[in-house]
Amino acid sequence: MCFTEKKQDLFLKKKLNKNPVEGFSAGLIDDDDIYQWEVVVIGPQDTLFEGGFFKAHLIFPHDYPLRPPKMKFITEIWHPNVAKNGDVCISILHEPGEDKFGYEKPEERWLPIHTVETIMISVISMLADPNGDSPANVDAAKEWREDPNGEFKRKVARCVRKSQEMAFD
Repeated sequence: MCFTEKKQDLFLKKKLNKNPVEGFSAGLIDDDDIYQWEVVVIGPQDTLFEGGFFKAHLIFPHDYPLRPPKMKFITEIWHPNVAKNGDVCISILHEPGEDKFGYEKPEERWLPIHTVETIMISVISMLADPNGDSPANVDAAKEWREDPNGEFKRKVARCVRKSQEMAFD
């Protein structure tokens, strides 16, 4: 990352702190490493995730913004588009270009114009509206499709409670 990109990232961080987007907060894990961010996603209103405080890490590659960051929830979360290890699977975090499976259009995948703000808006949207057609967690997707108000809802509620208990650790 060249100096101007570092300035751009610092500008973005200041902008986020000055004009926060509703539903998340973000900051550096270590002030000396601009490539590793911690974010807290607040469960969106009127969803099963409402009231939750889900910590995640955004790890930026050194050639950002040409390639997307990786996002991984540190707080346990039960969701069709979050792998059991916490990895987030949404289109804008996929490498740019053609999808070898033909599922995603190139414009749905990573583009250098995406920012932390657009990533987080997509993640908040993902929580509110899972994509069961392309799951990272097949078990959660199956429960969400077959019985969203049964076992799926109970597991999400448990994750929300745990996230609230751990929010200030």
